[in-house]
Amino acid sequence: MFRFARSVALAAALVSSTFLAGASAQTMLTEKKTFEMPSFTTQSGRALKSVKVGWESYGTLNADKSNAILICHFFSGSSHAAGKYKETDAAPGYWDAIIGPGKAIDTNKYFVMSVDTLVNLGANDPNVVTTGPASINPDTGKPYGMDFPIVQIGDFVEVQKKLADSLGIKKFQLVAGASMGGLQTYEWAARYPDMVARAMPVISFGEADANLIAWLDIWASPIKLDPNWNGGDYYGKTPPNAGLASALKVVTLHAQHWDWANKTFGRKWAKEGENPANGHDKRFLIEQTLDNAGAARAKTSDANHFLYLAKANQLFVAGGAGSLEEGLKKIKAPVLLIHSPKDLVFPPGGVDDTAAKLKAGGASVEQIQLKGDRGHLDGVLSMKQVEENIRSFLAK
Repeated sequence: MFRFARSVALAAALVSSTFLAGASAQTMLTEKKTFEMPSFTTQSGRALKSVKVGWESYGTLNADKSNAILICHFFSGSSHAAGKYKETDAAPGYWDAIIGPGKAIDTNKYFVMSVDTLVNLGANDPNVVTTGPASINPDTGKPYGMDFPIVQIGDFVEVQKKLADSLGIKKFQLVAGASMGGLQTYEWAARYPDMVARAMPVISFGEADANLIAWLDIWASPIKLDPNWNGGDYYGKTPPNAGLASALKVVTLHAQHWDWANKTFGRKWAKEGENPANGHDKRFLIEQTLDNAGAARAKTSDANHFLYLAKANQLFVAGGAGSLEEGLKKIKAPVLLIHSPKDLVFPPGGVDDTAAKLKAGGASVEQIQLKGDRGHLDGVLSMKQVEENIRSFLAK
């Protein structure tokens, strides 16, 4: 049997927003920067004051500002895509396997940037800067709570666009991202086709289909069932961390594949000598591990931010169009579409449908399948296996 301590360590690995995806021998150090806007108007038409997001960059922007690449992050992630903040960090950014000196996305050649989204999940993480429901509304002096406007994937893109404008960047050599980062990639390519030379959406579709909309509702449900959520009014009170931890537990399992679950845990008990048949407090290892994972992640997350992210994902259709076909027709850039055949969040059928609609709309599309048992998470953890495909795509 696994000992309980091992399950705790695995739980921490499961929920870290900086998944170790292949650290380099020589650590690339980075720092979190803050981009501030005096005001920002959302897609809903609501104006926000004093908006802030964090961002990171790797490599150097050249004189004519033509070597920029944008990386967009996933639902539970942040702008920490590569490198470390300090040498002693436990793990580098989540795509460190492919971003760095001499890697597929070579920071000796490219200026790579990544931005914390509005309503970022890690609102309580000191390495995340994000305006959202937990932020103070300048007009009231109190947290926004659920008075914060509904935001969409297009809002995340518009904030990134304003940052790019402030840096004088007119075009990205590549826009890429995994999961929710893939949604942002599609939105960028459809919304600003002349600014995107290449698009690399990973483990994602061109829209949120009915299955994903339903799953996002299931993800969010434990938060709303926690009495401490109180309709989103919990700042300065007891936060709904039990519901948030349960929500993150669901997300953690959904992002995996049953092959991983069965191979990693089987029917092992959480503690030696404590047979689950002998009481409801006696558990299987996978149960305890997922509980630990959710609880660990909840410590740096915010429940309302989770709900706003879920809504933003549910509302997504590329280009803000009435139909997926209409939105994808706006995309001019060649597309490298990377996905996992074992993905339970964005299953392969939806990926194939998006690819077919991209081709019908005139886009050049190359599809690459990842190998592995991690399901959706292979788009974060297994990217090194497609580094030559990425390198070739950038060379075209």
